[in-house]
Amino acid sequence: MREQTITTAEGLQKPRDRAVIAGLSSPRLDAQDNADEETMSELEALVETAGGEVAASVLQNRASPEPRTFIGEGKVAEIKELVKNEEATMVIFDNDLSPSQLRALTEDLGVQVLDRSALILDIFAQRARTKEGRLQVELAQYQYLLPRLTGMWTHLERQAGTSGKGPIGSKGPGETQLETDRRHIHRKIDKLKEELEEVRRVRGTQRQRRMKNEIPVVAIVGYTNAGKSTLLNALTGADIPANNRLFDTLDTTSRLLTVSETMDVVISDTVGFIRKLPHQLVDAFKATLEELEYADLLLHVIDISNPGWPDQARVVDKLIAELGAERTPCLRVYNKSDLFWGDVRPHGEDEVNISAKSGEGLPELLRAIDRTLDRGTRRVALHLPYDKGNLLDVLYREARVESVEYAETIDVTAVCNPKAIGLVKPYIEGWVEPKEFWEE
Repeated sequence: MREQTITTAEGLQKPRDRAVIAGLSSPRLDAQDNADEETMSELEALVETAGGEVAASVLQNRASPEPRTFIGEGKVAEIKELVKNEEATMVIFDNDLSPSQLRALTEDLGVQVLDRSALILDIFAQRARTKEGRLQVELAQYQYLLPRLTGMWTHLERQAGTSGKGPIGSKGPGETQLETDRRHIHRKIDKLKEELEEVRRVRGTQRQRRMKNEIPVVAIVGYTNAGKSTLLNALTGADIPANNRLFDTLDTTSRLLTVSETMDVVISDTVGFIRKLPHQLVDAFKATLEELEYADLLLHVIDISNPGWPDQARVVDKLIAELGAERTPCLRVYNKSDLFWGDVRPHGEDEVNISAKSGEGLPELLRAIDRTLDRGTRRVALHLPYDKGNLLDVLYREARVESVEYAETIDVTAVCNPKAIGLVKPYIEGWVEPKEFWEE
């Protein structure tokens, strides 16, 4: 599915693809694999994000999935009639389907059949802009395709008689093509992994440079469409597309943000999380999402106007843990608070209510970031004797020097961390040694 439109005779534009969406709820499926009204609504938003429109929706309750068609022959017939009546061009399932089920459903329904993972991969392929993002998506697509090759080549295996029961001389063409394709895809996967390792190496070099400069890193995370890009735009003036659609940001964008007069941070927007995220994507996007592991602070943006926000927050928390960042300090940022209909907004020491769109609560958020990342950095005025001029070099290395004037002494204004303060404190104007808490 591609984000294309067809112009009708009346001059109106309509999506190229009309889809019937379907889902199965069964006690035999794991909870995260089941479909329900909320996940079906999310699937509809995904279809619209991919450039299509939903013609009809079918949610089935069944004791257990049917091995061949997943939903059973009766429901297949019902969906086929819907496809015909609604002039649908595809059927998209909220559940993941096996290769054989995809093949059987495509044959029975007579239109293209996708599952949720394939749809998400398609959206990612549309949205990725940078070379890194495209590499990650391509790797995920190949990893998704590999186990499905067997089903794709079954028709050739039947013709060729790979079971050994076919005519002499006809054995193997399907199998040969299958093995050729497998080797080709394995080579592509290995090459893509090498290129992504190079991305990680470059990122590591950049990260070491930031650590040397002691600039804290803040990563914005959250469920897709929670308002992460809108928040980054509001804080930094970054020109990131901020549209009301899922997965709008697929490439990490980093900007320098002045939090207070003594603190600058590098703040990064990341791809949105979603339930039932294909595991290939979690693996393929490690080069982007590993920023979380090295971040000094996470801003977990939550769309509090969505009634399902507690479940969405749990999905994000789980993925943060899977990525090894559960010990990183985290501020919960409840976005779209101006649209919240509850009686009492969530509140606490590590919680801030904001509206990224209107700017409400942003000063409080900056104060919370400053408070959480405060490393004892202070702006100070120093008067260095000329015979201590070597300390100016120390300040250039260890602090952020803002001004230098040569008078009776070398007068310096600098933003210093505790290490730098310890080296030059005898020359800091008005310096008083802080008392320990038991001395107060």
